[in-house]
Amino acid sequence: MTIEPAQPLPAGPRRSIEMDSDEALRLLGSVSFGRIVFTRHALPTVRPVNHVLDQGDIVIRTHEGASLTARAGQADGQGVVVAYEADAIDPDTHLGWSVVVTGYAHPVTDSEELARYQALLKPWVHRTMDYAVRIRPDLVTGVRLVGGDESDGA
Repeated sequence: MTIEPAQPLPAGPRRSIEMDSDEALRLLGSVSFGRIVFTRHALPTVRPVNHVLDQGDIVIRTHEGASLTARAGQADGQGVVVAYEADAIDPDTHLGWSVVVTGYAHPVTDSEELARYQALLKPWVHRTMDYAVRIRPDLVTGVRLVGGDESDGA
């Protein structure tokens, strides 16, 4: 197997521009893939997942044996603290955006809601995903990665 060297970035300065939470959530809703971060055995764990944004909440599907499913279900109604990250960054120019949401994850227990999420979120791995977890955002941050000559709209 031959490994190709990384392409050099185009010349020119770059900047990061902070987004407000509304724009960050809008962009997060425009993609279907992200990474959930939670604690497993007292250490941070990251898993790639697909999601939908539903009335400002992030919803992912999971399975019975998943660490997150167990943790969210044992959190005495408070939920479990998680972070969720999604982005769209061009692999050649490294320009785009990144959004991080921190909040509490709760299992979806209403059977009608669960059925709706099962119809909206098709698993991208070959595994039975009978559960869903809802993340209620408490902190939403986002940055746009732009060329140094682009205006931030201010």
